[in-house]
Amino acid sequence: MAHINALDPGASPLDYYGYELRRCREAAGLTQRQLGDILNYTGSLVGQIETARKLPTPEFSERADVALETGGLLSRLVTLVMRSQLPAWFQHVAELEARATEICTFQMGMVHGLLQAEAYARATLGTIDETNLDDRTAVRLARQRIFEKEEPPVFWMILSEAALYQEIGGAEAMRGQLAHLLSSEGNPRINVQILPFAAGAHAGLTGSFTVFRFAGDPTIVYTEGYGSGHPTANPDTVKDCSLRYDHLQAAALSLRDSAELIRRVMEDRYGEQLA
Repeated sequence: MAHINALDPGASPLDYYGYELRRCREAAGLTQRQLGDILNYTGSLVGQIETARKLPTPEFSERADVALETGGLLSRLVTLVMRSQLPAWFQHVAELEARATEICTFQMGMVHGLLQAEAYARATLGTIDETNLDDRTAVRLARQRIFEKEEPPVFWMILSEAALYQEIGGAEAMRGQLAHLLSSEGNPRINVQILPFAAGAHAGLTGSFTVFRFAGDPTIVYTEGYGSGHPTANPDTVKDCSLRYDHLQAAALSLRDSAELIRRVMEDRYGEQLA
């Protein structure tokens, strides 16, 4: 078992978090068990986090910040910890999400990770590989904290109607996912449009893509393959994908009509059925 004194705070964000948690706890004169009781967690969990054997969650961090009067230190660190746990090829994308002022994405097969509900995210991540599923789900959901920033990005998602019917995680998970999409209705910074089947051939047939725009940096287009991501600032690619996105938006339902379709599918397809 790793000993806390052997932790190198510079080894990784997770080690740094554990080091700082122990430092703050000891400064407050608390044992691991006492801190656990205050936070409503076990002392064992506190010890596992301090020795970098367990991922802290944003909720744990917020409670610990209050109890230890850290001034929000652990909540700031947990963002870096979660990002460091993403696949290496995706960490750069998470940084783009955190820096962007506007994110425009077209998704053919499933809801974008930034708008996934917990059960839906868990089901997508658990396909084929269920190892460390709790942690991987928490890491994905942590990306959504960008919407809690003082100046969150404006997010646009055009979603193929087919994704509403692709039953990921079962009927209950899908109902929860569609309800999660509807929970952003009326929020001008989170916008969801559905590309209906009736649109026929459309500008996104070649696949899903995301356009990141920034206050002072070049626009970046991101596409994804199996186990790899492909961000590019190539002007021709950016121009082409921006044009494609404009055409997709023109072909998609309005925000209001999209919400109505999501609501209808949620009730008709995934609503509780009488026996």
